[in-house]
Formats: sequence, structure tokens, C-alpha cells
Amino acid sequence: MNLSTIRWDMIMGGFGLFMFGIQFMGEGLKSVAGDRMRDYINKYTSNTFSAIMIGTLLTILMQSSSASTAITIGFVRAGLMNLEQAAGIVMGANIGTTVTAFLISLNIEQYSLYIVFLGTMLVCFGKRRKLKYWGNVIMGFGLIFFGLMAMGDTLTQLKDLPQFEAFALKMSDNPTLSMLTGAAMTAVVQSSAATIGIIQKLYQAGAITLKASLPFMFGANIGTTITGIIASIGGSIGAKRTAGLHTLFNVVGTLIGMLILGPYTVFVHNIGQAQQMNPMMQIAIANIIFKTVTTLCFLPILKQMVMLISKIVPGKEKERPEVDIDDLDYTIGDYLPAAAIQAGRQAIYKMSDVVRHDIVETQEYLNKPGTSEDKELLMQNESLINTIDKKITNYFINVSMSQALTPEDSAEVRMSLEVVKNLERVADLAMNITEFYEMVFEDEGHFTPDAIEDMNTMFDILVHMFNLSIEIYKTKDDSLYTSLMENENALDAMEFHARQAHFSRMGKSICVSPIASSVYCDILGNLERMGDHCCNVAKTAILTQNNNVHKNPDSDDLIRS
Repeated sequence: MNLSTIRWDMIMGGFGLFMFGIQFMGEGLKSVAGDRMRDYINKYTSNTFSAIMIGTLLTILMQSSSASTAITIGFVRAGLMNLEQAAGIVMGANIGTTVTAFLISLNIEQYSLYIVFLGTMLVCFGKRRKLKYWGNVIMGFGLIFFGLMAMGDTLTQLKDLPQFEAFALKMSDNPTLSMLTGAAMTAVVQSSAATIGIIQKLYQAGAITLKASLPFMFGANIGTTITGIIASIGGSIGAKRTAGLHTLFNVVGTLIGMLILGPYTVFVHNIGQAQQMNPMMQIAIANIIFKTVTTLCFLPILKQMVMLISKIVPGKEKERPEVDIDDLDYTIGDYLPAAAIQAGRQAIYKMSDVVRHDIVETQEYLNKPGTSEDKELLMQNESLINTIDKKITNYFINVSMSQALTPEDSAEVRMSLEVVKNLERVADLAMNITEFYEMVFEDEGHFTPDAIEDMNTMFDILVHMFNLSIEIYKTKDDSLYTSLMENENALDAMEFHARQAHFSRMGKSICVSPIASSVYCDILGNLERMGDHCCNVAKTAILTQNNNVHKNPDSDDLIRS
């Protein structure tokens, strides 16, 4: 047996299928869960224990603690979660990631192609979208085990290589080397489940000892933090602290594991012998016990660890809008419609804070082009706004069915629904602008400094208009509406000026980026339309105040939507 006789294609191809199965299954589960995943995260992370449970569940769905931690950091960056909530989810992620190793140990590889076949049939012939998503889940699940099976026999042959035998012996004699190897491998593939899956196979084949396998598993715990660190780069203080907290948990947990390696190895071996576990199950159980116990040990000192990481990563967080609207009472409209309407208005104020934040973040993304994580944050913002839109709309529709509504209350409900839709459209247009940016960045193009200056001017006017429109919605102040219309005229004039200046630059061949030249006017148009929707919010409020909604629903004064 030598290196040339090893089927490296089976090892690499099997590993590729294994990794693809994990990702494909996770994406399918996310599609099945849909917006409910975000709702559960927002709703059930109010205390540490529930946050741990959500982190565990999220990681099981994602099939990757690295991915769930990156998503958590994204929520912190977007202001949807504080550091203590994120800490609970990160701790839960460490438990949830053990499920993959447990599933691998069940030895269901012989059925993997049947599982792939079932998933494929659902994907190809399923009529409903959700059925196809479940097909993705099942197919991904089958590919995980088929990939393991494909590389399993070849991995078994590694133990006969003199070079690998010497390396395995070194890892057994030097647990630190084993730990560092596990950390490096996990950092490269960005999946502790993949690393531990390979260790399970090697241990079952007798290629490495249990004493070498456990440090390798501990090292995977450190390597998995690299994704979170990458996701936090360029992010908020809270995002960096979350990544730091994840790293702190896993590094300290790994050091504890290394300190008790000897007795823990004996403990795992004795459990395996007593319960007649196969070698892969022994690694899985060792992983579950280790991560569960370390998580429970950190639980009483969580606040202290949060304080510690806040000192290690100093700085003050930007204030973020509150978006919890789950306390809306659907029954109050039956007997106190005015109170129900007021509660709905408070929810709209919260929605407006998120939309305002979205506009500002979109402008910042123009001036500081970031990574794919930055775009992901903007997408999360937009998705959150869509969710809030649905909740508030459903709430006001429920209120509108109350028999106790006065004509004035009915007009107020219609106005609120109109405001919500205009706010949602502002967020949609902001997302459109982000996608235009992405087209330019992916083409490795750029906007000219003059173009960026003109867009920033329009953004500044737009933010001012947005603030005025929300103030008008709150106060129904006619004098503010006059000021808003002056801003609308300024925005229109600025758009015209920016277009003409753009055409002039194109005529002088100053614009050298073809994509940027193409989408620039689209961006200007979206900014102008966002201003129109701000005016719609204010116009609807003023018309309702003057009892003119029913008289002039098609008034020429209404700004186009």
C-alpha cells in the first residue's frame, strides 16, 4: 500500500458530496421554515435558556454551527438582537452541531441512495413548493451518508500507509498536535461536522486511537469559530463581540477538554464498552456530552463573560430601533377600537424606525462597499420589514372588522394600512438600489466621485423627507407638509440635475464603468420614487385629518405611488 494506490478521487468526491449534502439539507430546511425561523428567533430569545434552545434548533436546521453563528452575528449587526441573546444562541449552536455526528453514527449509509432517490422524486415531481423544499432536505440528507460511504472504504485504507501510521502515532503521543490539526482542518472546510465525521470514520477503521480522536474533536470546536470572525469583520461592535464571545466559549471549552483528556478518554471508552457502542457512536456521544456539559458550565457565568468580552472589544454600540410588535392584542378591537388603532400606530412607529435605518444603511453601503455579509444584512432588514408589514396589515384588517368602529376610526384604519404599504415600498426600493450597487461591484466597476456626491445629496434630502413624513403622520401638522413639499421639489430638481450631469460625463467619456453608467439613472429614479412614497404617507395623514379621504380618493394632489 502506497500513496499512489489510494483512491484520492473517492476521498475528495465523497467529501464533496458530504459537504454539499450538509449545505443542501440546511438550505432546504431554511426554505421549509421560511419567515417562521426569524419570528421564533425574535420571539423566543428573551431569556438565556430559550436562546440556547433556539440556537440548538437553528443549528440542527442549518446543519452547521458556523452558519448559525454567522446568522446570529448578522442579527446583531442589524440591531435585531443584543449581545446576551446572541450569547445564548451561540451556546446552543455548540449543542446543535452534535446532531450531525450522532446521525452519522447510526450507520444508515446502506440506505443513502434510497433516500437520495426519494428526495429527487419530490424535487422533480412535487407540485407544491414546500414539497420540493422537503425533497431538497431529504436529498441532502441522503447525500451526506452517500458521501461518507463513498470515501469510507478509502479512508479505511489510510491506516495501512506507513506515512499515515507515523502521523497517527504522533497525534496519539501529542494531543496538542491532534487538536491543532482538527482546528486547522475545520477552519479550512468551515464545518466542524465534516471534520468530526472524518474522525468518526478513521476511528472506526482503527486508523487512529480514541486518545487522538478526542483532541481532534476539541480542535474542531476552535476551527469552527473562523466563520463567525469573518462575518464580524467590518461590522458593528456588537457583531465583533458576538464573534469574540463564540471564540471565547470554544477556546476555553477546548482547554478544559484538553486538561481532562486522560480521564475523559477513559470515561468515553467505558461508556462505549458498557453500552456496546460502535466506534462512530462513541465519538458522537463524546461530542454531545462534552459540548452540553461545557455549555451548562458557562451558563451561570454568562453575564461575566459578556462583561469580559465587552472589555476585550471596547466601544459604544450605535442605537438600533426596537422591532418587537408581538404584543399586539387582536381582541381589543372588538370593544376598544380606538385603543387598538393606537396600538397599531405604535407598531407603525417602530416599523418606520427600521425603514429609516434601512435607508441610512443603504447610503452607507454606497460609500463603504462591503462584503456579501453587508448585503445579507440589508436583505435581512428588508425581509424583517416585510414580516412587520404582514403583521401590522393583518392586525388592522382584524380591527377593521369590529362592529364598534366609528366612521372616523374606519378612516384611521384605512390611513394606517396606506402608510404601512408606503413604508414597505420605500424598503423595497432601497433593496433595489442595493442590488444595483451589487451589479456594479461584481463587475468590478465604480461610480465617479461626482456621481456619488449627487447620490449622497439625494439620500440626505430623502432622509429628511422621511423624518418629516413620519412627523406629519404623528402630528397631522399642515405647516410641516409645506416644508415636505419643498423638499420633494428639491429632490426632483436634484434628480434632474444628476441625470444631466451623468449624461454630460458620459459624453466626455468620464464614466468608464459600463454597468455603473447603465444603472445610475435607475438608482436616481428609485431615490425619487422613495421620496414620492414619503409624500404619500404625509398626504394620506393630512387628507384623513381633513375628512377628505372619501371625497377625493383619486385627487390629482395625490403623489404617484
